[in-house]
Amino acid sequence: WFDFKGHVKAMKRSAKEVGCIMDKWLQEHKQRRLDDVKQTDGDLMDVLLSVLEDKNLFGREADTVNKATCMNMIVGATDTNSVTLTWALSLLLNNRHVLNKAQEEIDIHVGKDKLVEESDIEKLVYLQAIIKETLRLYPTAPGPRESTEDCTVSGYHVPKGTLLVFNNWKIFRDPRIWSSPDEFQPDRFLTKHADVDIRGNHFEYSPFGIGRRSCPATSFALLVVHLTLARLLQGFHFATPLDAPVEMNGSVGLTNVKTTPLPVLITPRLPSHLY
Repeated sequence: WFDFKGHVKAMKRSAKEVGCIMDKWLQEHKQRRLDDVKQTDGDLMDVLLSVLEDKNLFGREADTVNKATCMNMIVGATDTNSVTLTWALSLLLNNRHVLNKAQEEIDIHVGKDKLVEESDIEKLVYLQAIIKETLRLYPTAPGPRESTEDCTVSGYHVPKGTLLVFNNWKIFRDPRIWSSPDEFQPDRFLTKHADVDIRGNHFEYSPFGIGRRSCPATSFALLVVHLTLARLLQGFHFATPLDAPVEMNGSVGLTNVKTTPLPVLITPRLPSHLY
């Protein structure tokens, strides 16, 4: 293969850089254990070091498994969460009344004299509805499945071992379930669909998949997305150049990435000492 655009070279360079970072991180954790430094809150790598120790798993050294597992968590959270946050801000910029309402909610429950914390998120119900509605309109990525036995679905024979991909876009915009399905209406998750859970307990809305094979990082992703969006909305006023509407086309790929970059102008809305 000819790497005319330099993608392979760039990936190899990035992999080497990331590998160095993970090595350094791992050695720091190991050194703390050797020094018997007591920690009140350990992280994922601390847990893996305790569980794996020096065992070999599937022919891989414990250090390799540890670094790969941590890297998968980081990459998975970075890519998909950035996609969701981009769509959320795009929708808010095209619906300023929703943006203003979200900022008012944060001001009421958190104020402007401190930053939003994880413990504040449960009080920000409208913000949670915004994330739900964003994932309904722009689901991040499909969750593939494999059929475990032969079956027939709507007259179609599906043999055992078939790879199945749910059409979340179609399901989440089904007019038989969702009124005005193409409109951005976070309030629907506070009224008619208030009982619809985001963790896959309802077939009509399962952005993270359903069952035991659903996304293993659902809780982590929701925490990151809610806290990041809350701090952005609390900390800044948002506008677009010339107050132009944001283009909302998605691209084809593993994740539902916005086709064009999001141009945004931000100005502080909190006291300077909080930045």
